[in-house]
Amino acid sequence: MRARIADYNDAIAQMRMYNSKRQTEIARRDALRRFKAEVFQALAHPTRIHIVECLRSGELPVSAILERIGGEAANMSQHLAVLRSKQLVINRKEGNQVFYSLRDPLLIEVLDAMRRYFQAHLKESLAMLKEL
Repeated sequence: MRARIADYNDAIAQMRMYNSKRQTEIARRDALRRFKAEVFQALAHPTRIHIVECLRSGELPVSAILERIGGEAANMSQHLAVLRSKQLVINRKEGNQVFYSLRDPLLIEVLDAMRRYFQAHLKESLAMLKEL
């Protein structure tokens, strides 16, 4: 009888450990999904994508970014703040200029992959339209 109770207790302990590991894995996957969503939310504006593309070749002062993109300085500052808050860009100050660069060049690869995705589906859509 005691052996059966011990086996039962062992089975319960194993089940609890399995459930705990499973819950940890689910939580980790959810956290990764939230992280991805936050990155895509930060990139959800064409101006912010343009800023990231401008930084493809390396660090630039805000004045150069503004010159390439156009628009108002206050608006640019807000977009840069969003990218900074999601840690997609880093900045440093030198004298009275602020320079920005990408935190990780992998972000360019993400945008390049999105461009290829868009082009693949654009070609598909154009082919369907030609058939009409």
